[in-house]
Amino acid sequence: MPIPADVTGDEIDKDVRQELMSLPKTLAEDVARNLVMVAKLIDEDPEQAYAYSRIALRLASRVAAVREAAGFAAYATQKYAEALAEFRAARRMTGSVELWPVMADCERGLGRPERAMAMAGEPEVQKLDKAGQVEMRLVAAGARRDMGQLDAAIVTLQSPELASNSIQPWTARLRYAYADALLEAGREDEAREWFAKALEADKDGSTDASDRLAEMDGVEFVDAAVTDEDLDADAEDDADEPDAEDGDRSDQR
Repeated sequence: MPIPADVTGDEIDKDVRQELMSLPKTLAEDVARNLVMVAKLIDEDPEQAYAYSRIALRLASRVAAVREAAGFAAYATQKYAEALAEFRAARRMTGSVELWPVMADCERGLGRPERAMAMAGEPEVQKLDKAGQVEMRLVAAGARRDMGQLDAAIVTLQSPELASNSIQPWTARLRYAYADALLEAGREDEAREWFAKALEADKDGSTDASDRLAEMDGVEFVDAAVTDEDLDADAEDDADEPDAEDGDRSDQR
């Protein structure tokens, strides 16, 4: 697949570059450039990112960073079984537990929320850093909702991290998940409060909290360009149709 000339491979994380040093230089450069394309495209064009990840995987399947990148690309395209297999492979290679939450979420994606819940209770969770533990809490709450245990999902999200006024990278998503669960439970006033708190913490637009608040308040957003076209069409229709007074005069004639 084509790779822009300005993508050199030097853009990758230094730890990944260190892993690639086990490969011959030319091969390492090819793998690095494909990994850069995965990172650049995974949000805006996940299918293309997935295609680049498969090339990197064919070139260097024994590199943990490549297996992890392939896992995230498969996850982004909802290929959950494939993603889970890649994450497990990466974990075997590194011994790290950092992929534990996303592995559990793959189980949810495969329609196995009970397995995700079982993973939430495993010792690996205690080895996660704070961000990983919050992510695991989000996955566990989602699994509870998958199983129809809405009240339990709400309780799962109630944590010191939720109550804290400190803004952390996970704060917006945690508050948003809590607001969404409250809304599903019919607790609209509380949901509105927490959507507002999520919006307050959402500095990079990672959630649609503002849209959810507007929706709750009955505000509808309409594409301005479409509105102009509709108005022009309506104006033409009005010009073509005689009004009631003209019709009456025609009858008289």
